[in-house]
Amino acid sequence: MKRSTMRTKCLAVVVVCGLVLVVQGRAVAAEPVPPTYEDLSYGPHERNVLDLWLAPSEKPTPLLIFMHGGGFRRGDKQGIRNRPAIQQCLDAGVSFASINYRFLEHTGLPNILRDAARSIQFLRSRAKQWNLDPQRIAIYGSSAGAGTSMWLAFHDDLADPNSSDSVLRQSSRVVAAGSLDGQASYDLRDWDRYVGPPPDGVSLSDPVEFYGFADRAAAKSPDGDRTMKDCAMIDLISPDDPPVAIACARLPGESVDRGHYLHHPKHSTALADRCKKHGVKCLLLLHKDTAGDRGKQADAVVGFLIKQLTALR
Repeated sequence: MKRSTMRTKCLAVVVVCGLVLVVQGRAVAAEPVPPTYEDLSYGPHERNVLDLWLAPSEKPTPLLIFMHGGGFRRGDKQGIRNRPAIQQCLDAGVSFASINYRFLEHTGLPNILRDAARSIQFLRSRAKQWNLDPQRIAIYGSSAGAGTSMWLAFHDDLADPNSSDSVLRQSSRVVAAGSLDGQASYDLRDWDRYVGPPPDGVSLSDPVEFYGFADRAAAKSPDGDRTMKDCAMIDLISPDDPPVAIACARLPGESVDRGHYLHHPKHSTALADRCKKHGVKCLLLLHKDTAGDRGKQADAVVGFLIKQLTALR
């Protein structure tokens, strides 16, 4: 129980009176909207920063948070600025945030996941200041950000009521979450079961580095086992979890390379099947549903999340 294909030869085609561009099959914003606040610090590390766009409203607004991908090794919060999602949210009266977080060169995965949780807790702690509704917060992302969003949707509340840090006393739970080309589990021992063996020449991350263990003995210890199991979002799903939207634009079939394996649609279908088993509302979009158009999938996921957020008024 939880506690709380037609391709053009042109590079770009202008559509919708110049408000949106379609670039090689992806919708992008013609004129990125500048954030209301930039590089807000939500934690002690230099990468614990976020950008915030506030929707004008007399009443507290819901909030959608975006977490970029990059294999926990690269990426930046500014990547979302040339996508339509921000304006899509603002037009619906939903505020928007995009976060940075530590990489594996800085710390292990469990701490990265908690960076994302802390961003939620931070924004919730400042809800009155920025006219946000602390009860209507959702999160989504791509690749690593997608898997993390699922982890946050399904994990127990990380609030610590006894913490000396007022941010950590806030709830980390969300009312909805979305995944774009994400993973089913960050317990890498599970991947054979859900996706099958990797293609020849492809290996997964070394567990000592990936989880931040001191050494291989720590990785094989009971504590190490508990740490890895806690990163298996698919095994955290329970009936009281929030609605999720899960999309994958990759083709089905045998994995052909590392990128295909890491983002294989079997990750998405495994999560969706588990949600169905537990009665968790889930929108699943695969390659066949959008002819592999990632822009359409992203628009649909954001639209789904906006609907969940605004339905709770």
